[in-house]
Amino acid sequence: MWFEDFIVGEMFETVARTVTEADVVTFSGLSGDMHPLHTDAEYAKATPFGQRVVHGALVLSLAVGLRGRTGRFDDTLIAFLEIRSWQFRRPVFIGDTVHARNEVVEARASSKPGRGVVVQRVEVVNQEGEVVQSGDMVTLVRQRP
Repeated sequence: MWFEDFIVGEMFETVARTVTEADVVTFSGLSGDMHPLHTDAEYAKATPFGQRVVHGALVLSLAVGLRGRTGRFDDTLIAFLEIRSWQFRRPVFIGDTVHARNEVVEARASSKPGRGVVVQRVEVVNQEGEVVQSGDMVTLVRQRP
């Protein structure tokens, strides 16, 4: 989608994805975050969660990837500029399925020609319909030539 195609108030949802054990293990290795809350089932049993919790940053990364799979940003995305007021509202567990709900809340021309800034309110939602994370993602998108 070109900048001009983003309409304030427009909403769209992504496909869903189930978080796997392999996702958590891989993310732990990539990030270096091996906290036992994520990696030790016995430790996690004794926490208020009662089980391992998926890394919040992994869930955020999944949301970015799911948004990319929509095709809306193919060939027009210039940069991911900012994440505003991101909140981790509920835990995500291995086996949970998440998707992202998105609403365009701002679209304005950039100070440089040929570009526009698009702000989207994003909610990451689990299989129960609960919002687990939310915030605003700000992108720089090409204007139509």
